[in-house]
Amino acid sequence: MTISEMPFESIDAFIAAWRETGGSELANTQSFINGLCALLDVPSPDGSKEIEEHNNYVFERGVYQDNGDGSESFGRIDCYKLDCFILEAKQGSEGDRAAANRGEEDLDFFGQTATTRVKRGTAKRGTPSWTRAMLQAKGQAERYAKALPHEHGWPPILLVTDIGYCIDVYADFTGTGKAYAQFPDRSSYRIMLEDLHDKDVRDRLTLIWTDPRALDPSTRAAKATREIADYLATISKRLEARGHNAESVSGFLMRLLFTMFAEDTGVLLPKGSFSELLKGQLDHPEHLHHQLSALWTAMDKGEFAPSLGIPVKHFNGYLFKSREALPLERVELEVLIEAAGKDWTEVEPAIFGTLLERALNPKERAKLGAHYTPRAYVERLVAPTIMEPLRADWDGVRGAVESLMGEDKIDAARAVVEGFHSQLAQTKVLDPACGTGNFLYVAMARMKELEGEVLELLEELGDRQYLAE
Repeated sequence: MTISEMPFESIDAFIAAWRETGGSELANTQSFINGLCALLDVPSPDGSKEIEEHNNYVFERGVYQDNGDGSESFGRIDCYKLDCFILEAKQGSEGDRAAANRGEEDLDFFGQTATTRVKRGTAKRGTPSWTRAMLQAKGQAERYAKALPHEHGWPPILLVTDIGYCIDVYADFTGTGKAYAQFPDRSSYRIMLEDLHDKDVRDRLTLIWTDPRALDPSTRAAKATREIADYLATISKRLEARGHNAESVSGFLMRLLFTMFAEDTGVLLPKGSFSELLKGQLDHPEHLHHQLSALWTAMDKGEFAPSLGIPVKHFNGYLFKSREALPLERVELEVLIEAAGKDWTEVEPAIFGTLLERALNPKERAKLGAHYTPRAYVERLVAPTIMEPLRADWDGVRGAVESLMGEDKIDAARAVVEGFHSQLAQTKVLDPACGTGNFLYVAMARMKELEGEVLELLEELGDRQYLAE
């Protein structure tokens, strides 16, 4: 049975059954994962073999961790699948949280504190102790990833789960093990049990179990960009053949690129508005360049756009200081409509340069500075020079926070995180190449991923100023 064919009742039954559990990680982890596998219609872990090298999808996979002093310690991964994930499990208790909210201890029948009778779990959910436990679990998962045999490589996914409550997803598709970040982003990296009702969430988990690299955003972005580049290259060649110089074509294409991206992301234009404008001129393409110029004038000033019939937001850059729009023939407009119909949210802004590189006349690329450096090359520079030092600092902050939280010094822990956030916000990055901005964009994207973890921890430590309205 596929996920789409799954009876809805089975999801409700799974959630209902596990919502009431708590307190015993050892007793519940394997049953929870086996049940989740059945829900996702993926194979459950295999039985563990005597020879550890053969245990590629098992519970309790053994590894030896380097202690940094020449000694090793033996550990067991709660659940491991080669080339897919490491899963580290904890279990909190809803009952404990309810008691904490009432300011009460768990009491037995005689009104005595029942600490030896009630299964308290790792920590009370919704408390600093629970946050500390989840931090420690992620750190443990990272250490297990480092301890795997060299030939296994780095798993692309780390899962940290509070059994029957949530699953936190972290990903590093670089293969370096040095950039495990919230995935797909800060707002949705934590999968609550109720989120299993969402088919997109179930499909994401299914791929984590079966083909996690299919989730790599850079792979989808590269594919989408190649498709769109072919459309724009067609327009570019036709415009140049009619006598337009490469610089004019370059500026025109960049304004089109940004407008289509702004439409699909909803940043500056309502979704579908630009595509409808293009379609409306299909029978009279000779008028389109006038409408484009008027639209870009409105975007430059942040005023009413007659071509759309609505006010548009102000773009406070210099892209639309020049509003030149080149006349298009019907066949070119048809190609542009095809390009606008693609999902531009999947187009990586850092690889916009490749669109220009493929679209411009090759003889003009050097003169216009339109050379594009692929993202993989950019990552090789950004990772060691920017992100590894920042993440090393962040690891130190997390360790200090865990210690302070263990001493119940929450205010001090919050101050340490706030100090790091201030340092991160003031970090400046220099791109001496001054090209298409790919280095700066990739650096910003990676730093924003790290900031997501910082802000999440601040919120869990009681700093509410970062909560979305």
